[in-house]
Amino acid sequence: MIQRLIFQELIDDIANKEISLIVGPRQAGKTTAMRWVEDRVRQQGTRTIFLNLDVEADQPFFESQQSLVNKLRLEFGGEFGVAFIDEIQRKENAGLFLKGLFDQGLPYKLVVSGSGSLELKEKIHESLVGRKRLFELPTLTFAEFVNYRTDYQYQDRLQQFFQVEKSRSQDLFIEYISFGGYPRVVTQARLEDKRRTLDEIYRSYLERDIIALLRVEKSEAFSRMIRLLTHQIGKIANYSELATLLHISMPTLKSYLWNAEKTFVLKALSPFFTNLRKELTKSPVFYFHDLGLRNYIGGVHGILNGDANLGSLFQNFVWRLLWEETRFQPIALHFWRTKDKAEVDFVLETGSALIPVEVKYRHMRQPQIGRALRSFISAYKPHQAWVVNLDLSSQMQINSTQVRILPYYQLIDDWGKLAITPSPAQSVKSD
Repeated sequence: MIQRLIFQELIDDIANKEISLIVGPRQAGKTTAMRWVEDRVRQQGTRTIFLNLDVEADQPFFESQQSLVNKLRLEFGGEFGVAFIDEIQRKENAGLFLKGLFDQGLPYKLVVSGSGSLELKEKIHESLVGRKRLFELPTLTFAEFVNYRTDYQYQDRLQQFFQVEKSRSQDLFIEYISFGGYPRVVTQARLEDKRRTLDEIYRSYLERDIIALLRVEKSEAFSRMIRLLTHQIGKIANYSELATLLHISMPTLKSYLWNAEKTFVLKALSPFFTNLRKELTKSPVFYFHDLGLRNYIGGVHGILNGDANLGSLFQNFVWRLLWEETRFQPIALHFWRTKDKAEVDFVLETGSALIPVEVKYRHMRQPQIGRALRSFISAYKPHQAWVVNLDLSSQMQINSTQVRILPYYQLIDDWGKLAITPSPAQSVKSD
């Protein structure tokens, strides 16, 4: 069993009356998470039931709210029980259905999951305001992946593992950015099995989420759009060019991109700007939630060590690390580009504070600051700036800005220290 951070979060939420709503990409492990929680709840002596809308025998219980209430009363009587409901997006008007159940004040806890469809992401949210707690389960984080692949020997000291086991850390990093974090892919040893599983995941996504559930027309155009974007990681999306290449209208293109984002395949990153005349302010850049799926869609099916695209994949990997740490915090994540072509990969914005982040896929030997990052520092005078690389830890001072040179693994579980305390590494002064 791959241990996921969400397991304990769900256990802790059982005592709360609100519906626990688990969303995430198809085959990211939502059903496994629910089964794990169900097992622990049963061990504590609480009655449970597990229902799946993909199972024909369970479907009659969802013909009406009363049908499900009757089933729950049969199982639990008037006592507290936990009902686990999987694939809720199969239920038409699922949000209203769950709202009606919750508002009856039943003595039961509902733990509900489903794939990242528009039904789940939008209508359920609107219907369940104040009635749900949202749990988003992505594919495995890098920390979850490393812990699993090292048999959880170092889960309380990952930083030390990365610093000491450099060769093994590099191998795990390459494996992760090659095949991603889908649990079924991670647990398979053979390359061919990994490839076939990614193929199955992507076909299932297209057929069940995009075509059948979201009713996207021209599915071939949708698939081609995703394939084109695999080669444009971190690059500003040219909507007009994409629409022309795909032979679809601009509104259709934007709808497809929105669908891809809501179903946890892509993530749009908006630009940071204050000067509308100098900075590019409209088009986003796109990153992939899972690099294994990105590589499969882009036609890459093996280990990427030495691949020419590793720089852009590393940038996507760093985005994922930043996204994991900021998605539940009041921190906005942007990029910065100017019409003079100065660019900074990421900008963390929290309140009035800014942290620009430059990504370098290299083994840095000494601190180096690019022209674009210097331009940002000169323009905005942030308290901190980060340069994320493979293994160098250092820092330097540019006027009032502390520039921290960080190995990527310091973004994993050292977040609080990054934002608050200075690095213990050697300090190098610069003009």
